[in-house]
This record gives sequence, C-alpha cells and structure tokens, in this order.
Amino acid sequence: MRTIDPTQAASEWLTALQHALDERDADAATALFGAECYWRDLASLTWNLHTSEGREEIRAMLQGIEPSAWPRELTVTKASEADGVIEVWFSFQNEAFDGLGILRLREGRCWTMLTTAQQLRAHPEPAGPRRELGASHGSAMSSENWLDKLTRRKEEFGITEQPYVLVIGGGQGGIGLGARLKRMGVPALVIDKHPRPGDQWRSRYHSLALHDPVWYDHMPYLEFPDHWPVFTPKDKMGDWLESYTKLMELDYWSHTEALKATQRPDGQGWDVQVVREGEELTLHPQHLVLATGMSGVPNMPNYPGQDIFAGEQNHSSTHPGGARYAGKNVVVVGANNSAHDICADLVHNGAKPTMVQRSSTHIVRSESLMKTVLGPLYSEEALANGIDHHAADLIFASIPYKVLPQFHIPAFAQIREADADFYEGLEKAGFDLDFGDDESGLFLKYLRRGSGYYIDIGASALVADGSIALARGEVDHLTEKSVVLTDGTELPADAVVYATGYGSMNGWAAKLISQEVADAVGKCWGLGSDTTKDPGPWQGELRNMWKPTQVENLWFHGGNLHQSRHYSKYLGLQLKARYEGIDTPVYALAETHHLA
Repeated sequence: MRTIDPTQAASEWLTALQHALDERDADAATALFGAECYWRDLASLTWNLHTSEGREEIRAMLQGIEPSAWPRELTVTKASEADGVIEVWFSFQNEAFDGLGILRLREGRCWTMLTTAQQLRAHPEPAGPRRELGASHGSAMSSENWLDKLTRRKEEFGITEQPYVLVIGGGQGGIGLGARLKRMGVPALVIDKHPRPGDQWRSRYHSLALHDPVWYDHMPYLEFPDHWPVFTPKDKMGDWLESYTKLMELDYWSHTEALKATQRPDGQGWDVQVVREGEELTLHPQHLVLATGMSGVPNMPNYPGQDIFAGEQNHSSTHPGGARYAGKNVVVVGANNSAHDICADLVHNGAKPTMVQRSSTHIVRSESLMKTVLGPLYSEEALANGIDHHAADLIFASIPYKVLPQFHIPAFAQIREADADFYEGLEKAGFDLDFGDDESGLFLKYLRRGSGYYIDIGASALVADGSIALARGEVDHLTEKSVVLTDGTELPADAVVYATGYGSMNGWAAKLISQEVADAVGKCWGLGSDTTKDPGPWQGELRNMWKPTQVENLWFHGGNLHQSRHYSKYLGLQLKARYEGIDTPVYALAETHHLA
C-alpha cells in the first residue's frame, strides 16, 4: 500500500485548482471536489459569510463572483493526515485580500474548504513594521503631545466630526468591534447607556462568572495574561473591558442611549438621535451596527395575576441577587443557564428556590465540555500542541455548519457515557434532560436556537439533592402569594424571577428604527436546521450575523466572546472596504424567511 505524503498531495491538489482558476474554468475547478463537498467563505471571495454546499453551488459561486475575487498564489503552509483525511493549511491572495484557508481532502478530492479574509492588501493594519512612530522628531516636532491629541479627539469626535460607523452596544461585542475598526482606521463610535464600560457585567447577579474557559474568551489584539482564572468572575470581566477600552483608545461614549434611528432616503446613511449624559443630539453615521450580544429584547411572559402578586417580579436580566431573598420562597421560571445560576445563588444566600422547568434542558458538566469538546482547541494542552486561539478559531470555522453535528454527536455520546451517574442523579430528581433533537449537544443547540441548555458549574448537584426544588409544567397564573401551574400545583412565592430568555436581535431594530425595518431584516441567529425553535429553510450560516442584511448599511454583531472576537475581523474588514470606497459586490445576500 502506497504511503501518502500529505504535503505532496496537498500541493498537487492546490496546483490543479490554481490551474483551473487561472484558466477561468469553473467546471474544472468544481471537478476537484468530492460528491459531498463544502466551500465556506468568510468575506474574502463573496463579501459575505457564505457556505456553498455541493458541486453545483460551488460552481455557481465561482461563476457568480468577479474573476478578480478568485483565489491565486495558493500556497501550502502545513499539511497532515489522520484517518484518511488530509488537512491542509494554505495562504492565498486575490485582488482585495491576503487570505488564509483550510481544506480537507478525502480520496484525492476536496471535502471541506475554508477561505478567510485576513487583511485588505491596499490597507494593511498598522502592526509590526507598520506601527506608528508615536512621536514627532526634528523639525516636524509638534507642540501637541499624545494626551493633547487624545483630549482633542474626545472633544471633537461625534460633535464636529461624524463617525463613519456607529456601534450601539458597548459590551464585549461592541468593544471588540470598536478595537478592530480603530486599528483599521475606520472612524467608529461605540455608545452604551451604562456609566462605565464593563457595567453590563458588573450589574448582573452576584455569583455570575463566565461559563466558557479563558482560552476561548480572549479579546482582539490583547490576550488575558497567563495567570487569569479559567472562569472569569463578572466584576473582573467588567474591569478588563473598561481597561481594554482605555488601552485601545476607543471612541466610546458612556451614559449614552440611542432613542431613534432613521435611514436617510438614499439608503446610504443614518440619523440617530441619542441622549448623552442628559443632552440630546443627533449623530449621522453611514453605517449602523447593533451590537447587543446574540439576544434581543428580554422575553417577559404575560400571566394572569401578575398584577395582584404581592412580591417582587424580575426578568433574569434585572435579578438583583440572592442576598435580598434570604429565608424567602423564590420561584424561578425557566431551567436554562440563568435559571440554574440564579437558583444556586439563592441557595447560597439562604433562600428557598423552586425551579419551574417548562421543557427539556440539555446539561453538560463544565469539566466534561472542556475535556472532550473544547480541550483539543482551547486549553493549556492545545497551547502545548502549538494551537493558539488564532489557529483554533480557524479550525473551528473550517467545519461547515452542515457537517458540525457529525463531529459533536460522538463527542456528546462519550460525555453521556462518562457522566452517566451525574445524569442519573438528575433524572431521579425528576429533571427532564435532552441532548438536542439529534443528540448533537450544546454547541448545536446554541447555534440553532441560543437556548435550552446549561453548562453545569455546580447547580445541578443542588437540583439532584433537592436544595433547589423542581417543578415541571407551564405557569397558569399567579395569586397574591403563589405561582400556580396548569396542573394545579401551587408554589408559594415571595418573589418570582422570569428566566425566560430573549427575543431575536431584530427586536432591537424594531424598537430603535421601525417594525418594517425589523421585518425586512428578519430573524437573527439560527441556521434553519428545522429543529426545535430553528425553523427552515436551511441557511448554512447564522442568520444576519456579521454580514450584509436586507437593509443596506445595517449590521448585527454579537455572540459569545469567542464569536465576537473572531467574526469582528470579518465585519471590520467589510466596513473598512466600504470606508475606503472599494467595490464590495455581495454574493448570495441571504433572503428573509422569518420575521422574528
């Protein structure tokens, strides 16, 4: 049996692809792909985030974009083989971008291919040898020093000079995108209603910490130091974001709330009314980015009797913490991440919580998730193997969403077997468990619907031992002192917390702009997998995230820290190209199928 040299096989395949592309022969290029094949492009060819699935779609993509966008200078940088699949890292160029890619070969043909924009060739970021001098020497010396310039910028930007991009939402998403745009030289203003950057985290319930590990959560350009805790406490995260905003010298307005945004008649810009520290003014950006996480307006359910209930009622987003409920009965409606965290906080503060589980929940232990799913890419072990978060992000992105369940189903089956005792304890307590519609676990639930799961950091043990009481069913109504379920079960309550999630991000567009604009954009997030809460048709990418939408110059940015970090690069490059007047013909602008 002939031994395959991965580097040679990779070079031969890329050479054949390059020859076909040089000849402008889309058919010959497509013939190099297998019967099952995928080409995922992140902005570099399509000015979009787009996955072509199958030979016909790949051929259509090549024929539908400008020939100047076709990749050239395809060069293997690394190749390896495992289980009959050759994984190839390569670099490339086209007229607009320097790019990086990853492809996988099976039996000599391409199975998956990723192409990503890394920098605009005509406008590279001022890094390394291109960094600014930072001082004026000799005859060019200026009387204005760095602090003078920074102070003048703060006084003028947004007042006498308008931002090209306005980012509404100054949490980690808006801050990370602001850093990308600042370094790319795009005049961008980030606004947030809180008094200080990071207050989005500081204002949450007392016990909150990140559920994702530190290796997964770095911000753009500045990594957490290597002594940083694995799970960042909320106030520590808030302080980091505030420091990051200052160090990256972002144009950031605190105490600023957007009231109304109106698109100009030509569709090329926005008029945005804001209140900044009590003063009303209007900003005139060309582009508007809603950076409000991955969620929309809090879902506050409407139950009969809420008007007569004598205790406090809060959505989880405004829960004040467990300390004020010591000794009291608190009913928490919901059974996902926030519900578990809040119930655990209540227990630790001497309250008596009851969790109302309305539908099944996927639970995975944090340790198991880190070891089996995240560990190979985001961990100390991964770093020791030469995989930093930059490489890990590309590897993760190189797996098309259509293929992702194939990778996750066996991983979560392994977790289910290893943690059988853990799950048995929950089931004995009456907890309704699931592993997703197709047993693919946490990440697919997150991508498809953004809900229905809990990463266990300790609350599950409290459910299993009864410290957190469990009730299953739908809420029917509230009385003055209780919550009553549809089966007649009455739960005594001094307070109610509605851990009932959030709507789609386009709900913010409805509030800020209009319902018509929100409907034109349609649902944000989800893949169209036709699983629970993710209606089809299949999209191949997350709806409306980090890419052009059906409303010109309106963008959505968010996700967890990993997604915000990684995809802020591609959103930043799309905005930078438009700022520089580069032609950006968008291939396969996604259609709107769902209003919310």
